[in-house]
Parts: sequence; C-alpha cells; structure tokens
Amino acid sequence: MKSLNIIAVCGFGLGSSMVLKMKVEEVLREENIEGKVSTADVGSAAATACDVIFTSYELGEKLESSVTVPVVMIQNFVNKAEIREKGLPVLQRLMAE
Repeated sequence: MKSLNIIAVCGFGLGSSMVLKMKVEEVLREENIEGKVSTADVGSAAATACDVIFTSYELGEKLESSVTVPVVMIQNFVNKAEIREKGLPVLQRLMAE
C-alpha cells in the first residue's frame, strides 16, 4: 500500500501545525490511509519533498506559487470535519495515483 508524505504548515512550524498534524493523522486513521505527517514552517515546507501540504489560507496562497504538490487550505485547524471535507478528495486521488 502506498504511504503519503504529508506536511502540516504554520508560520513557525511549531504550535498550530502540531494541532493540524494531529487532526490530519486522525482523518488518516479513520479512513485507513497510510501516511506520515510532519510539521514545518513555510520556508522549510517549500524546500521539502512531500505529496501534499495542509496549511492555512494565508500561508497556502504563498506556498501554492512555490510548490508543485497540492496545497489543502484549512480555515480551522481543530475542525476535523473541514479537514476531511477539503483534504480527503486530495488524499484519495494521491492514493490512486
């Protein structure tokens, strides 16, 4: 089974990205999707190989122009329903590739 490499991004790669990382991991477990989620700041994320990036709208707009992978923009990092709604179609497409 394919395993996805996912990065959760916030401004400094510490606080809110950890919350987002945990919620993305919950969605992965619930959907039986194999993946490793790490955290990063914007600069590191742009320079790190991955399959998909989860981040805020503000940072996502900056990242989209500097990466070639999908960027999933989340309004509320603790809202697992939003993460599932916006991220699951992207994750499923990547797993099918």
